[in-house]
Amino acid sequence: MFNSNSSSLTPAFFILNGVPGMEASHVWISLPFFFMYLIAVLGNCGLLYLIHHEESLHRPMYYFLALLAITDVTLCSTTIPNMLCIFWFNLKEISFNACLFQMFFVHMLTGMESGVLMLMALDRYVAICYPLRYTTILTNSVIAKAGFITFLRGVMLIMPFTFLSKRLPYCQGNIIPHTYCDHMSVAKVSCGNVRINAIYGLMVALLIGVFDMCCISVSYTMILRAVMSLSSADARHKAFSTCTAHVCAIVITYVPALFTIFTHRFGGHTIPHHIHIIVANLYLLLPPTMNPIVYGVKTKQIREGVIKLLFGEKGF
Repeated sequence: MFNSNSSSLTPAFFILNGVPGMEASHVWISLPFFFMYLIAVLGNCGLLYLIHHEESLHRPMYYFLALLAITDVTLCSTTIPNMLCIFWFNLKEISFNACLFQMFFVHMLTGMESGVLMLMALDRYVAICYPLRYTTILTNSVIAKAGFITFLRGVMLIMPFTFLSKRLPYCQGNIIPHTYCDHMSVAKVSCGNVRINAIYGLMVALLIGVFDMCCISVSYTMILRAVMSLSSADARHKAFSTCTAHVCAIVITYVPALFTIFTHRFGGHTIPHHIHIIVANLYLLLPPTMNPIVYGVKTKQIREGVIKLLFGEKGF
């Protein structure tokens, strides 16, 4: 099971144990996750097709939404199929390198999603505060560069996770009490000093999460000031309505994330471990499931695009 070298014991594979203590309920637990995953894939792929197909949606706001949809469907696809294999077929083994790859993509795409939400907040700021210059400021080139920089930030900050995990000696076994490989779940299997892993993980959370939330907060503070300065109540309502879907997406993404972070750090002995694992999976699956629904319900142009696509130019 172990391949030894001069500095560490590296397991050939890990065993992902699913939700420890609830093995008898794995099939029942899997059903809501399966249906949520199905909705996430169909919803985000449908959203991407609609944005590509409908020329009226070829605008900066919807390009950022397409980037969010790509990130969402990729993020949940890195973990949920593997989780379903554990629950349905008892396929718990994952090779050491595959585990590190999964760890990298989970954390990189989580950071990417946070970054895209920040870019969407900046998009709403420009749209409301500088409406006449909206399309000249947010050109296709600027959007592409912003998306690439957000992707590159995630890659550069998350890549050390794999090296920090690979250097550890795994002499306490190879069983991970989780449904997927995340950084600290893997590190805790080690018998080595994981202090550096914990400190770097906290630094990344601050550099990505806190930075993005600060940018979002500043953007919406400026938006609020601009909207409240409008004399017409109808104009204020119209301006606020363009932000509703994005605010819902922020809440859906950050609330489960903050719950997961705080319970791991402060509620480890009071909240059962199986609750941690279930919430950790919901944290990755809930935003991809809900974002297409929220934008479909709250965004008039998307609703009209769906009706036009399904029923033709005349709608009903």
